[in-house]
Amino acid sequence: MTVSHAEPTLIDLSQEIFDGMLVYPGHLKTSIWDHHIHEETALRFEGGFSYASKGLFLSDHGPTHVDALSHLDPAPDALSIDQMPLRTFFGPGLCIDVSHIAPRTDITAEDLEAAVGASAVPLEPDMVLLFYTGTFARCGGQPPYLSEYPGLGAEASEWIASKRVRAFGVDAPSPDNPASRTYPCHMMCRREQITHFENLANVERVLNKRFVFAGFPLRVRGGTGSPVRAVAILNDPLESV
Repeated sequence: MTVSHAEPTLIDLSQEIFDGMLVYPGHLKTSIWDHHIHEETALRFEGGFSYASKGLFLSDHGPTHVDALSHLDPAPDALSIDQMPLRTFFGPGLCIDVSHIAPRTDITAEDLEAAVGASAVPLEPDMVLLFYTGTFARCGGQPPYLSEYPGLGAEASEWIASKRVRAFGVDAPSPDNPASRTYPCHMMCRREQITHFENLANVERVLNKRFVFAGFPLRVRGGTGSPVRAVAILNDPLESV
């Protein structure tokens, strides 16, 4: 008897990378250009062969990306992105809804408890926890995206630490409130050695669904972070979107 196995559903949680895309204020701008074009390279060969290639100039924290522990922690032995275990960037995922929180205000521990309680999927230790703030859906690609989003306050950050998540991520430029001068979420990550993903997209498509998260970084030697192609993998056809 032949058993048919349905292909998993793959949902792209990454933003496009393009010339001049918005980046966190102060980070290196993204630049992409034609390095080789077919019309030029065709002149080097016979028989019709030609090729094209692009040049990329970007920050390791520009597009959808993950932070290395060395980005968060000034200690000389803090792990760079190439030194971090691959399992950090892959695992069972849960996405919860905090999109009702107003921009430039703190998400509280009570908000997170309520969001988890409203989910049909329980939060368990060692999960990758995603937060749907609605920022990318509301103003992705527009100037307000860089400053009009909520952030995880000190109590919410400690709540994350207490849940012993593998990693977490947001659909905004930072997990911290842009109005903050102390960045308690990043400071918690430094202390607890927990990393996070920033500039995710489309996370509302996996709200309250069971999925596997994958967001592997480039193997950048000494990198303080890396762009990722973040993907949610849904194996249950009933959970497909």
